[in-house]
Amino acid sequence: MTLQQRIEEALCSAVRTLPAQCEALIRKTCDEERSTAGHSVLSAIVRNIDMASSSTLPLCQDCGMFLCFVEVGRDSRADVGRLEDIIIDACRRAAHRAYYRSSVVAEPVYDRVNTGDNLPPVIHWEVVDGDCIRISFLLKGFGSENCSSVRMIRPTDGEEGVVGAVLDMVRAAGGKPCPPMFLGVGIGGTMDKAAVLSKKALLREAASRHPDERYARLEERLLDEVNRLGIGPGGLGGDHTCLSVCIETYPTHIAGLPVALSVNCWAERKAVIEVIGGEVW
Repeated sequence: MTLQQRIEEALCSAVRTLPAQCEALIRKTCDEERSTAGHSVLSAIVRNIDMASSSTLPLCQDCGMFLCFVEVGRDSRADVGRLEDIIIDACRRAAHRAYYRSSVVAEPVYDRVNTGDNLPPVIHWEVVDGDCIRISFLLKGFGSENCSSVRMIRPTDGEEGVVGAVLDMVRAAGGKPCPPMFLGVGIGGTMDKAAVLSKKALLREAASRHPDERYARLEERLLDEVNRLGIGPGGLGGDHTCLSVCIETYPTHIAGLPVALSVNCWAERKAVIEVIGGEVW
């Protein structure tokens, strides 16, 4: 199977099947939710998951925008131009085969004419050690994307400032992002770097913990405090507003502390394709 075919197959699967850990969290949350309205919402989500996985239909009518992170090993000697063409072609083919809704417009403010094929993808490139290539996709729906945001807080605000900023953003989002949600938090860098980090955080395995114990504790604190807001499944109130919080960080300037929040609805649709060094495309 060629690399283009592997990406295409992964994207056809991602639009209708959740990663195992995401689905397991949703089913567990459904069993534990005490709110009648919240439990009803989660039960409908579980039925939706079962229907999509047994059919050719997407999990959600908003099939999202292709968000792609490509990690290229500095020793891989990859033809980046060819790799980009392969990714774009695979996205086009998957959008057609898997019944993606056409949701992308070519010009953002004035004409807003639909491109008709969900292209172009948003691609972020990163050079890493080794000779392998890792291509990660997030199908980013915009009900939740519209609730994402960046705050530039004071460096002296510390952990309390980070928690306050995230809670303010989640509180403002309310039920709009189709909770229970997955949250990616980017801390550090610049305004734009923090935003990219928050997206990259969503690519981590749901409910995984940060390797730095301080940030792992912060992830757990944020999960607990977001759920204490009581927004609940579907915004109808309940115990479970958030399923997972993942944090990614980067060095920043002494005068700043950027905090970005990327919100993802319960349909955290992801795909990862790895190319081993020396593998023929």
